[in-house]
Amino acid sequence: MIQVRTSTSVQSKQEEMPERQSARGVDTYSAAKVKTFELRKKTKADLTKQLEDLKQELASLRVQKIAGGAASKLSKIHDVRKSIARVNTVISQTQREQLRIFYKAKKFLPLDLRPKKTRAIRRRLTVSEATRKTVKQQKRATHFPLRKYAVKA
Repeated sequence: MIQVRTSTSVQSKQEEMPERQSARGVDTYSAAKVKTFELRKKTKADLTKQLEDLKQELASLRVQKIAGGAASKLSKIHDVRKSIARVNTVISQTQREQLRIFYKAKKFLPLDLRPKKTRAIRRRLTVSEATRKTVKQQKRATHFPLRKYAVKA
């Protein structure tokens, strides 16, 4: 027995998708590539709302993929995933930026905000520690300075 799948299930899913209010008016739920510079201007509440919207859209696109959606919908999954990544990146970057401002006047920084470098460089003496001299070294330097010789050419 062969089952034939009709496109009514796909159409009903598209009808269920919410409509979104944009500056140009009402349009269907479309995820054009999210621009990072636009995301940086938004508040955290707006970013989290946009993240939830993008995740819902991704879920609906995956349902359409299973239901046998068009190729254009399948390629849209990639764009939505990348948009979600952009939003997450902007959220984490702004959060770290705020933490850096908060810890600027404090004595210690959290480990994830400290410069990474390498383990050897992190354990190395600082410039001030390396240039310090003991009392004996200071006395020797003052009492027995390096001799200067006049060399005949």
